[in-house]
Amino acid sequence: MAKGERKRALRGRAGRMKGGRGSGRASAGAVRLWGRHAVEAALLNPERNHRKLWATREGIASLDGDLPADFPLEYAEVTDLARLVAKDAPHQGLVLECDPLEDVFLDEVLGGEANRPLVVLDQVTDPHNVGAIMRSAVAFGAGAIVTQDRHAPAEGGVLGKSASGALERLPWVRVVNLSRAMEEMAEAGYWRIGLTGSAEATLGEALPTGPVALVLGAEGDGMRHNITGHCDALAKLPISDAMESLNVSNAAAVALYAVATRRLTE
Repeated sequence: MAKGERKRALRGRAGRMKGGRGSGRASAGAVRLWGRHAVEAALLNPERNHRKLWATREGIASLDGDLPADFPLEYAEVTDLARLVAKDAPHQGLVLECDPLEDVFLDEVLGGEANRPLVVLDQVTDPHNVGAIMRSAVAFGAGAIVTQDRHAPAEGGVLGKSASGALERLPWVRVVNLSRAMEEMAEAGYWRIGLTGSAEATLGEALPTGPVALVLGAEGDGMRHNITGHCDALAKLPISDAMESLNVSNAAAVALYAVATRRLTE
């Protein structure tokens, strides 16, 4: 069956969303994602168990590939989809409910490619920031993102939309004790660099030739004292005095670029 014919056949079999459905919350134990890049990446991720896709016809047409004929798809109007997502969220005609990703453990990523940096986030809780950091981490070849389980955003639509597909591609390690996790990184040979504007050295001066873990704290408070104490070095980005600091996601992107540039010149 040709691609266009298959899509028409699929549309003909799909159900239609009943008026008034939707609470904006995912079913128990499920994750709800929205937006074309986030949904398409999740659909292509073989590690995802998909429960249901709500979509407009335009949303389905925007996807690059075809859905299986038996995929749980229900067509809906734009106003119906708005009730399935966070307030004013740009769903782009696609809302997917699926199971959460399987847990990733620290020892799994520590045994990976040593030239790919780790990104450690200390109580960065804004899902927009964490999603943007994930996007930069994938763009610049990071090996994983590591957060504390209790002080990080949940896997979900806001984070997924901000990550623009990176949620499906970047290993996300959630740990109970971030300090202990950093000790394990050191034991595996990673040089832990904490980013702070109060440091004397710049990131370029502090970068070693071996494996690197970049550590960033929450905006405003920065890294906690105990996390700072678990860093091998502290470094700042060489920004102009005209600007006090960068947003944490922007700082992560600049730092990841610096590591990627060093990797290309080694």
